[in-house]
Amino acid sequence: MTDTHDILNELNSIPSEAINSASEHIDLMSTVEVLQCINEQDALVAPAVSKAIPDISKAVDVAVDCLKDGGRLIYIGAGTSGRLGILDAVECRPTFSVSDNIVVGLIAGGERALIHAVEGAEDDSNAAQQDLENIQFSKKDMLIGLAASGRTPYVIGALKFANSLNATTACIVCNPQAPLIDIADIGICANVGPEVLTGSTRMKSGTAQKLILNMISTASMIKLGKTYKNLMVDVNATNQKLLARAIRIVMQATDCEESVAVEALAISNNNAKLAILKILTNNDIETCENLLKQSDGFLRTALNSNQ
Repeated sequence: MTDTHDILNELNSIPSEAINSASEHIDLMSTVEVLQCINEQDALVAPAVSKAIPDISKAVDVAVDCLKDGGRLIYIGAGTSGRLGILDAVECRPTFSVSDNIVVGLIAGGERALIHAVEGAEDDSNAAQQDLENIQFSKKDMLIGLAASGRTPYVIGALKFANSLNATTACIVCNPQAPLIDIADIGICANVGPEVLTGSTRMKSGTAQKLILNMISTASMIKLGKTYKNLMVDVNATNQKLLARAIRIVMQATDCEESVAVEALAISNNNAKLAILKILTNNDIETCENLLKQSDGFLRTALNSNQ
């Protein structure tokens, strides 16, 4: 087990642990100055993420292939990183109408760790294997490890176990020297530099990880035919707000009146993609369903094949 002295030496080499000269006197600033300082530092995050796009692209392409072959996209992390992974995973269902087990988030310490600090959970490298075995993780799945420092034992243990099964692995870190980069098949690093509050990786590092997770899940779903143009045509209309959004999406995609969109959605069981295809082709629902099936769910392909 790594002792405190070794951890101190590791922290000295991690950018997020360095003193940020821009915020060194933040305790003397006015409220407005504190907020401006935080905002100015946050503005550095997107450019750092931009530099990682080539590696993010690799992760998306692998994730798409994995999902097409019946595998799953699994996020795993501890603390803030783990919570961000779960947040991205659970939002895929209502946004893209995928089942809960397609994109899955795991956190060190289990569900309790979502709202409580579970002491020592991130240091248990063996617990990650058990957590993955509990969800029947296999080589068909893709595992993405989340750790700002890239040295979290729980996440390292997870990726090593996934590698032993010949599953594809990736990591999202904010430390260019992260051990995870050498362990993962695809290493994604957004070097956002020192945090406003030294070592508080829930800030810039967390923002970077959130951006990258959004990019991976959204781009993957686009590549799987879950959108038409930039519309969420696979939105799961499970409440009044989402039903209203589905109506609006149908209207935007077809330039139809609200009454036409409502009628088409009623006929298609609130399936926006089917409703759009029916309006634009004037086919019956069964024909539209067949067109979508033959087009692997890609609405644009289905429309083109109908011409």
